[in-house]
Amino acid sequence: SKVGVRTKFQILLLFFLCNLHCADGFVNRNILDKRRIFHLEPKNVAELHAKAKPKRKQGGGNGAASGLKGFGSGSKTSKKGDTGVDIDRSRAALDFYDFMEQNGAGDNLKRTGLGCFLLPSGGKIRGIVALKDIKKGDDIIRIPYDVAINLGQEGEDPTKPAINLLSKYCESLTKNNKSGKSPYYRMLPGYMSEDCLGSTDFYSDEALRALQAPLVVEETMKRRERTKSMFDKECDSLPSWIDGSPMTEQHLRWAVWLITSRVLTVEGAAGENVSYRLLIPFLDMCNHDRSSPHVLTGRAVSGGELKVIAGAPIKKGEQINICYGGGVAGNDRFIQDYGFLDSEGAFDIVAQQLMGKKKMVEGDRAGRTISSVDRETNMEMLRLTKMNEDDALLETENDPLLKIAISYRIGVKKALSKYIVIE
Repeated sequence: SKVGVRTKFQILLLFFLCNLHCADGFVNRNILDKRRIFHLEPKNVAELHAKAKPKRKQGGGNGAASGLKGFGSGSKTSKKGDTGVDIDRSRAALDFYDFMEQNGAGDNLKRTGLGCFLLPSGGKIRGIVALKDIKKGDDIIRIPYDVAINLGQEGEDPTKPAINLLSKYCESLTKNNKSGKSPYYRMLPGYMSEDCLGSTDFYSDEALRALQAPLVVEETMKRRERTKSMFDKECDSLPSWIDGSPMTEQHLRWAVWLITSRVLTVEGAAGENVSYRLLIPFLDMCNHDRSSPHVLTGRAVSGGELKVIAGAPIKKGEQINICYGGGVAGNDRFIQDYGFLDSEGAFDIVAQQLMGKKKMVEGDRAGRTISSVDRETNMEMLRLTKMNEDDALLETENDPLLKIAISYRIGVKKALSKYIVIE
């Protein structure tokens, strides 16, 4: 859901914040496949629900127009309303609002909408804006489960649901109409758009070396290898790309990034003991904030709803953020799976993992502390350059991916320096 030139260093280096809470249905999980609710401690939301208002009727009528003061009016430009935020009225966005109305999710547009928010760097980012004050315990976002795209049961390999997504995406968009879920697919970051290029999956060898992070590089290469293996296995069964050209391994790599950056893992029916990977339209356009108090709840059950509930009062015009990572994800995850860097706390998580004080959260080492051999290998790489040399290089480097790679190693070194001498 990022807007603007993401390959610019100022936008790639998004120092957002993070701390998502989840409730019934949104599960603690391995982190190979989402936007991302991994390894969370479930939060009891009884107090929130106790003050929640009765459900409003879903869909129907002119929810978008009445709630958004022209949100669905057909304007091709984004103009500030009384929220003080630019509202997205692009053709694709208008089609998406119609899609929500037609699928029982139109009432969301009375409370929230898509807005463009200014970044400290001067760029812009698209996210969810509150169109009215929302009380603690009220629904912020409520999406019928049947609107979500179920990409199969949870697992550790993101290439499997990526194959599923590619097929659905191409089959929908090659029809060149507004039926089905195509309005949602058109809102996803495009193939090889600037949104995805910040992920290490798309780094050059030079940029990977600049990270000075052997564990990140190792995992990146393993994911690329899995992607290649899956493509070789499934290429004959894949449809053509949306322009009629043959599908390539790079298309699958892009789809894997969509899985790791957007998919939520949600439990099925109570007692089923099965979880599913879902793309949840609109909800997945929330941006990242470590301090977000809001609660995700719902189950992957036909007729059910997937919600974000306000964990604190929200003022009109505020951005609605959730957390990618539940407070346990470090910047080793953010740079691989999203393509941005989180705040200093996320560097501290990496430092503590490298010192063996925290367990790894993904890959072959998930659930374990790293070995002394791995620890020393990583420290040796980080000692190849001094922080003052890194700072000087950052000032002169023009390549945006090299700049974020250098920023990553500087952040890790600064975090480590709180505990040990690394130079």
